Amino acid sequence: MAKSATNEYVPDVVSAPGETLADALAALGMTQKEFAKRTGKAEKTISEIVNGKAPITPDAALEFERVLGVPAAFWNNRERHYQEFCARERESARLDKRLDWLRQVPVKQMAEWGWLRRLDDAVDQLREVLSFFGVASVEAWEKSWRGPYPVADFRSSPAFEKNPLAVAAWLRRGETLAEEMDCEPYDARGFRTVLGLARDLTLEDPSLAFEKLTSMCSECGVAVVFVPELPATRLSGAARRIEKRTKALIQLSFRHKTVDHLWFSFFHEAGHILRHGKTEVFVDEDDRADGGVKEEEANRFAEDALIRRARYRQFVAQHPRPSKSAIQAFAREVGIAPGIVVGRLQHDGKLAYRDRNDLKRSTDRMCAEV
Repeated sequence: MAKSATNEYVPDVVSAPGETLADALAALGMTQKEFAKRTGKAEKTISEIVNGKAPITPDAALEFERVLGVPAAFWNNRERHYQEFCARERESARLDKRLDWLRQVPVKQMAEWGWLRRLDDAVDQLREVLSFFGVASVEAWEKSWRGPYPVADFRSSPAFEKNPLAVAAWLRRGETLAEEMDCEPYDARGFRTVLGLARDLTLEDPSLAFEKLTSMCSECGVAVVFVPELPATRLSGAARRIEKRTKALIQLSFRHKTVDHLWFSFFHEAGHILRHGKTEVFVDEDDRADGGVKEEEANRFAEDALIRRARYRQFVAQHPRPSKSAIQAFAREVGIAPGIVVGRLQHDGKLAYRDRNDLKRSTDRMCAEV
């Protein structure tokens, strides 16, 4: 017997109900002809049932019960199990032809992170992956993720071109985590208020800060989830609306392993949620040469939310080669973590990427907790 994706044991072979009927007739010494007369059915129909060429219908099951004394439920169950077995066999044959698709899925990593089970049989593994995506077939996946599914930026992303299945798996994991979260209906005004308070959290311990942030955002209908990036994706974050657009989702990875990048990604995705409609999916990576107008708008939103542009420009003008103490003093003055100031300076070319990293905080602890 084989083990199914639902941990139930499925027989490797299931005989047709007609074989059981033949055994019952033999035990009674009754011919098919006699049985046909007693049930009021054509002899040909009984022959087809015995030989597995015709099913036992619910009406026939009741007739068999009266003639043979075997409950109709028995015959109905035998037929149902047999038809299910046949359907699984047909499905296995179809799935066996799509194992090339399965080989593109990062199953090993997904299994290690507990997203799905690792199974020995390739077809069973394909079933497991389809269940993870919540689709019935590879063809259904194609329609869901490359058809009407609103993935404009997702489709144009270089990461999608590299491995669309890895990107889709990462997005799907975010969806499933968000669906499990209790959130109030999305409230844009409430979310703006939260963003004003979130800035102060940059000064706190990262794990506690993002725990508070997640709780605050859920109260205004925004689910914030953390999903480590899968191989060959290079993703830092994503933003979209889910559950009939009543819940917003901000999905973050730990790609750069520093808290300043994580905070910037959060505010960047928040900018998408607030400014860029209800239907698009924004998947953000770092090596895109041209992110487009909406990406630039989200970048500016994040920059201004963390450090006001005028104040930042004034600091840079006063400190063209900022020292560690100057950065710390400026961070205290504007009320933000010094690592965020360092990240902004590095991004703008005011600091080398190797400089002042001692002021940054690592996300290693947070990543280990996910």
